[in-house]
Amino acid sequence: MPGIEAQHAARLSVAPMMDWTDRHCRVFHRQISREALLYTEMVTAPAVIHGDRDRLLAFDAVEHPVALQLGGSDPGELAEATRIAAGYGHDEINLNVGCPSDRVQSGCFGAVLMERPALVADCVAAMIGVAPVEVTVKCRIGVDDQVPEAVLPAFLETVASAGVRRFAIHARKAWLKGLSPKENREVPPLDYPLVLAMKQAFPDLHISVNGGITSLDQAEAFLAAGLDGVMIGRAAYHEPYDILADADRRLFGGAAGPGRFEVVERMRPYIARHLEAGGRLHQVTRHMLGLFHGCPGARHWRRILSERANATGAGPEVIDAALAPMRALAA
Repeated sequence: MPGIEAQHAARLSVAPMMDWTDRHCRVFHRQISREALLYTEMVTAPAVIHGDRDRLLAFDAVEHPVALQLGGSDPGELAEATRIAAGYGHDEINLNVGCPSDRVQSGCFGAVLMERPALVADCVAAMIGVAPVEVTVKCRIGVDDQVPEAVLPAFLETVASAGVRRFAIHARKAWLKGLSPKENREVPPLDYPLVLAMKQAFPDLHISVNGGITSLDQAEAFLAAGLDGVMIGRAAYHEPYDILADADRRLFGGAAGPGRFEVVERMRPYIARHLEAGGRLHQVTRHMLGLFHGCPGARHWRRILSERANATGAGPEVIDAALAPMRALAA
């Protein structure tokens, strides 16, 4: 069952990141890890209802298991967006209760919903009523002057009472006034012990920790401490091979991932189809810049792809030019 598969895969997930985790990024990440759960960028419920649904919701079958993240605060809109999305076959539908951006605040969703747990409960109940797969929530530990030790357990209890069994908790407060979204990812202190305490307080809930995690060693430590999953964001994007290549073996008991050069070869058929459909090379390769992070020649790889992939008519020859010295250095 898709929901069971997503819950298993949530042992390690790649966080939803605006402008980053699009369908091309997810196909690339899937070539490195067969097991990790991949999240879409957040899509707002009104956009799903009124916008280009195929552009917003369609994805390649290779991406499974993949979770759709929705943003919104109107139960009716979220239910309608969930109903529409159901036809596209995502393995999970997630409600964003963590994004601190101004645009999200003005729409009364994202992290600001930490202040309205009863509304969140209404939203997820409406989504669950029409969803063919599990509905989950990604949240913060609190916002602004809230006391996380008091707010977070009450939030989890209220939302769980509406039927949510799986939460991904970003272990930072969100400051809705005075900090930018970037600062909200870095400035408020992380409180991992509080997330661990929530797992102890709610043993029947599936709880993943998110925020500031940069290695598989950290992920293993959190899992060993009793958490059900680990969600990694920027590190998985900027250093995808370091995070994902050995994840299947270390965290899922599977096989080791492919080598870096094999990852590139696995991407070629997808890139060819994308170009044949009228896409540009840069739309895919911009997500591959970190593949050789830490390797001799990595700067050359990034430079060639950055400078040439966006040119009109750019094709596989750009990848060949970026790859040639990498192969020579690895020989």
